[in-house]
Amino acid sequence: MDNVNHPSYYTDGKIEVIEFIEDKNFGYCLGNAIKYISRSGKKSKETEIQDLQKAIWYINRRIQELSKQQKSINNETDKLENEEDGDEKLNTG
Repeated sequence: MDNVNHPSYYTDGKIEVIEFIEDKNFGYCLGNAIKYISRSGKKSKETEIQDLQKAIWYINRRIQELSKQQKSINNETDKLENEEDGDEKLNTG
């Protein structure tokens, strides 16, 4: 087994973990979470909990990214709605 390019803890299923991550276009954070989940307890029993904690860290990081994006979208929507309200007042005033 090639421990650099194809370590056993990533190739024990029908496809390699990296192929699954790439096929699903998970991106950096979710890809790393999947990587750590898939290898937990396989690379080393001593690091199983740490691998799962790392997966949680990456999932939380992705949640933070999405929350920031959503806040930005909401702020833009609010700004547009406020501008439209101002235009309506000008037209009816």
